[in-house]
Amino acid sequence: MTALHLAQMLLARIAIAPDPEDGSFWMPPQVSTVAHSVDWLFNFILAISVFFFILITFVMVIFVLKYRRREGQTAQDSPSHNLPLELTWTAIPLVLVIIIFFFGFKGFLDMATPPANAYEVMVEGQKWNWSFTYPNGYVDENLHVPVDRPVQLVMSSADVIHSLYVPAFRIKMDVVPGRYSKAWFEATQPGEYDLFCAEYCGTSHSDMLALVIVHPPGEFEIWLEKASNFLETMSPVDAGRKLFQVRGCTQCHSMDGSAKTGPTLLGVFGRTEQMADGSSITVDENYIRESILEPNARVVAGFEPVMPTYQGRLKDAEIMAIIEYLKAPTGASQEE
Repeated sequence: MTALHLAQMLLARIAIAPDPEDGSFWMPPQVSTVAHSVDWLFNFILAISVFFFILITFVMVIFVLKYRRREGQTAQDSPSHNLPLELTWTAIPLVLVIIIFFFGFKGFLDMATPPANAYEVMVEGQKWNWSFTYPNGYVDENLHVPVDRPVQLVMSSADVIHSLYVPAFRIKMDVVPGRYSKAWFEATQPGEYDLFCAEYCGTSHSDMLALVIVHPPGEFEIWLEKASNFLETMSPVDAGRKLFQVRGCTQCHSMDGSAKTGPTLLGVFGRTEQMADGSSITVDENYIRESILEPNARVVAGFEPVMPTYQGRLKDAEIMAIIEYLKAPTGASQEE
């Protein structure tokens, strides 16, 4: 098979619009309005790269065989330059780069300019979990969105650089401490899709996972109303367990007795803890509340004061639910 034939096959492949239900060798199914343009440009660059790799390698092998050193023949002087050849190998890459730039820049503008009616969700990355805050104040550990509606993510980081990546949507954007970054998408198929952190952010980077749950028409609003009222519909212990997971507490505090970045909270209520300043304290409701709102006021011995404050991020009812979860003698060790 010649280089020309292979290139024709690849170009024919990218010329045919793939079925959104089917993934490719490289990527999962296309499930957003921008996914097709991203894949088309990727495949176009791939086809060019494969074509010229094969062409150059083929010509190189021919030249090595044809112009190899032979006994009884002397080397001839090479011409200093060949103007038609130089113009050709300058013009062809220039045209290709212009085409790539045009479609790449057009795609970038489309992905950087959300529609005016985009539904806005606040996103925070924190070692090592994502949290998604909806306009009504509800916070979830997964991203829920309606199908066929533009969604804009306004993202920030509580600690180090993260990167939000949804392969099925073909979107990826760095999340940087001290500033806001934005990305938008419009999902075209209901379902559940993986969301990753694509920037190494520490020892549990590979565990920084979430789901994008795309709801069918009319179901997103029902889900949001029901989920937002979990404090009223769940028991305090169950609500506390949910908050413990959603707010990222499990990333630093275990419920099985093992030590992480912070001390284990298995059976913590009523336990006497030694503080870093040499004092001791019996864990009660007031200490747990203080540790949530002012985590560096009294730090357990052997641990660093690295916990962020939840002042203004948790309501009193939510703090009370977490306290009830930690007080529960049997429910405290259950994780979902």
